[in-house]
Amino acid sequence: MRIPRALTIAGSDSGGGAGIQADLKTFSAFRVFGMSVITAVTAQNSMGVQGVESLPPAFVALQLDSVLDDFGADAAKCGMLSTAPIIEAVAEVLRERPIANLVVDPVMVSKSGDPLLRPDARRALVERILPLALVVTPNLPEAGALTGFPVTDRESMEEAARRIADLGPRHVLVKGGHLKGDPVDLLWDGHVFREFRGERIDSPNTHGTGCTLSAAIVAGLALGQSLTDSIARAKAYVTRAILEGFQAGRGVGQLRHFLVEW
Repeated sequence: MRIPRALTIAGSDSGGGAGIQADLKTFSAFRVFGMSVITAVTAQNSMGVQGVESLPPAFVALQLDSVLDDFGADAAKCGMLSTAPIIEAVAEVLRERPIANLVVDPVMVSKSGDPLLRPDARRALVERILPLALVVTPNLPEAGALTGFPVTDRESMEEAARRIADLGPRHVLVKGGHLKGDPVDLLWDGHVFREFRGERIDSPNTHGTGCTLSAAIVAGLALGQSLTDSIARAKAYVTRAILEGFQAGRGVGQLRHFLVEW
């Protein structure tokens, strides 16, 4: 029996709720084989990020080559890439060994507001990683950072999606979690918009929602689902994970990644 293979290229969250840890939990929940390339190690808990140590770019590239040499990947995601040299190293490998189902979650700040992508790395992310992506999944602040204007409503979400698509990804999913009212995500394929509607959940247990959503999309793609079906199932999964979330520490609560059904 062949098990689908999903890869995450991201940072480690010592608190276990986001980053590599959230991605691997999500892959397991979807019953796909999860692999990881670690770009940075954070000292992090539910209260915030106390420190970040980026790995040497050459070693990040070595991890990626090692995984692809042996296992390959049916789908992959880029999460926290941290520095411009790491982005360059990852992009170099992925240009030589392209992964068609590449999801890019442009992680720039943590839930607590701590920066996770250095300012000089944003240009490298735009120029070197986004053109390789099947889909990029910014939230509203990230969409604003990528486009240079505030993204606060449906009209600006659509404009941001169009402008981000001009940077090279085949699809753009602008997430509406920061909107007032029920969240609506918009997927732009270069021709039409598709809506993915959700429900607003009043919960403090939201640490790692962006990482978890992008990892769930990757899992769906690894399983052979279409991008739209992968997004729809990922949203359903994250909604249930928030509803069943819990308080593990003294700050932002955690998602419950291992669900019976969603």
